[in-house]
Amino acid sequence: MNLSPAIRWSSNTLELLDQRLLPEQVVYHRCTSAGAVAEAIREMIVRGAPAIGIAAAYGMALAAREAVAAADPGTTLATARQLLATSRPTAVNLHWALQRMERVAQGAAGASYPAAGEALAEVMVREAIAMHAEDLEANWRMGEFGAALIGETGRCSVLTHCNAGALATGGYGTALGVIRSACRRGLIERIYADETRPWLQGARLTAWELLADGLPVCLIADVAAAHVMRSRKIAWVIVGADRIAANGDTANKIGTLGLALMARQLGVKVMVVAPQSTIDFSLADGSAIPIEERAADELLCFRGIPCASPGVAVYNPVFDVTPASLIDAIVTERGVARNPSRESLVHWQTALAPS
Repeated sequence: MNLSPAIRWSSNTLELLDQRLLPEQVVYHRCTSAGAVAEAIREMIVRGAPAIGIAAAYGMALAAREAVAAADPGTTLATARQLLATSRPTAVNLHWALQRMERVAQGAAGASYPAAGEALAEVMVREAIAMHAEDLEANWRMGEFGAALIGETGRCSVLTHCNAGALATGGYGTALGVIRSACRRGLIERIYADETRPWLQGARLTAWELLADGLPVCLIADVAAAHVMRSRKIAWVIVGADRIAANGDTANKIGTLGLALMARQLGVKVMVVAPQSTIDFSLADGSAIPIEERAADELLCFRGIPCASPGVAVYNPVFDVTPASLIDAIVTERGVARNPSRESLVHWQTALAPS
């Protein structure tokens, strides 16, 4: 891979590749506090469920460093956790990462938690670095599992939506990790990437990633997806996920539900690729997944230039929920759940239980 990493940790500073500026500019945004990390998540400097979780873990490590010199370390850590937890509501990886960091801090500090000190800060930094490395390793495993599924279909073209690649994870990618691994095996003829309005993650990020790797990507308008599925030998729609309910219902970037409905009608299979931390067993089904709504200006303007009639009403949900009945396989680092359901996912539940 020839990409600049989305997340870098150096000299107790978190550096986040500003994804709002890609592909024109490669600029890193420096964060030295948990509040700055929360703002970067909220403002889409960093995005993608796994990457948000990793950034939040580093945010708590920064908070632990701040707490060393604070008059009230407990308040410093609690405030940081709250800021990070409310930065974006849909991606469960964010909350999973915060819970893991808190368990580690409690284990390290024992009865003195949440009192902070240099030793606790070092433990938090090491844990965030470990989570980052674990996510990258998980991406590689998901890539191999998903590529094997594509191998059952034979050489084909695939379609992906939004960006679930190295930019959205600790590196390599979930959906794009599968696509990369399948390309290495010679299984993919062409990758069709939806532009993914209104933030154009497909046009700005996915196309940029795949071009950098020399992979055969072709950008299409969102509204061309059904035509492309029917006319271009698409065998798989491959997407990431921001939260998966216990029964397999999946929240992902707005437009995923429409793609799954088209795919079912046209005989195309749907693969969801996400780390196991994306599965939220506390939610029985997708109806309980919170759906983030963002500002009207994201639809009314493009890069500050008005593109709609002034005064028009706007509804801007940024995720939708695809029912498990429309998903052929969910791939995690632990394997594949075909025709996902509560029964097919439950064997992963113990692996997610807090230690």
